[in-house]
Amino acid sequence: MAIEFELALVILVVGIFMLLAEAMSPGSFIIVPATVLVVLGGVGLLYPDWLITWYAPVLALVVLVPMTLVTIKLYQNLAPPGPPETTVATSLIGKVGVVEREVLPDSLKGKVRVANDTWSATSSKVIPMGTKVIVRDSMGVHVVVEELPAVVEKAP
Repeated sequence: MAIEFELALVILVVGIFMLLAEAMSPGSFIIVPATVLVVLGGVGLLYPDWLITWYAPVLALVVLVPMTLVTIKLYQNLAPPGPPETTVATSLIGKVGVVEREVLPDSLKGKVRVANDTWSATSSKVIPMGTKVIVRDSMGVHVVVEELPAVVEKAP
């Protein structure tokens, strides 16, 4: 009987450590097996002989299924899924970007980074890599850009 009591104590302690790990890193779903272990360990401390019978796996399933459903609902309420964020090319008109791959006239091989996204780009003239550009138009999934004019400071 002593070995069953020690086994129950070990199961309980492992379950508690797993609950602490879940508290330190929420969302990893360690809470489900941790709760099963805590319940099994607690029952094992009260009824040590149960841990070596067929009651233990049945009890584990009885705890596991509702705990899984409760955990999923809890995490959905804590962080509800938001709609996917997409950028519409027309919303980029007037925004400033940087050329990542040389932009050529009548070609979509050029790439510009605008608002943390990379877009295929074309222009009326060649624009070298690293140049700041402004989006003038959009056509589907690519943009038409112009070189951003350099700001000339006036002497005082």
